[in-house]
Amino acid sequence: MIGSLRGRLTYKQAPLLVLECGGVGYEIETPLTTFLELPSLGTEIFLHTHLLVREDAQTLYGFSTETEKHLFRTLLKVSGVGARMGLAILSGMSVADFHRCVQYEDTAMLVRIPGVGKKTAERLIVEMRDRIEQTGSKPSAAAKIGAPADPRSEAVDALVSLGYKLPEVTKLLARLDLDGQSAADIIRQALRQAVH
Repeated sequence: MIGSLRGRLTYKQAPLLVLECGGVGYEIETPLTTFLELPSLGTEIFLHTHLLVREDAQTLYGFSTETEKHLFRTLLKVSGVGARMGLAILSGMSVADFHRCVQYEDTAMLVRIPGVGKKTAERLIVEMRDRIEQTGSKPSAAAKIGAPADPRSEAVDALVSLGYKLPEVTKLLARLDLDGQSAADIIRQALRQAVH
């Protein structure tokens, strides 16, 4: 198993990059969160990696953090979730945001990811809840990787802390247009909606 690589970045075109280590160029697929952090060509970088071996291919996946790699490996254990969907999930949200979706059973956020339907989102929540609890990995400020939580997740956290039940919050937010809204705006709209 190839657990990590350090080398010179010689090629990048999303989601693929080539990392030259000791004269060998490794083709590595990455989630967009990792790809967008890549420096210019010729720079030395370090990636946490996971090698997936199948009958027809051996594919190397690279991640900027150990936390992303761990979530990717855990997602692969979920029935119906393959490497493509795992990369799509990690490209669409941070690890902390994914943990929030699982904790608050937020299927609406998950179905926004290409390839994730309602049934898959529900399965992810059920199966990942147990796995996240077993590892003791919970969403927290310390779990944030790179990008801050998105406004919708922040609003959900705030409304739940105000005493609303998660199903109520999910219904409230489903009726709102959240595009481009700040967490404060979403909370205000949700509270107005709850009063009516």
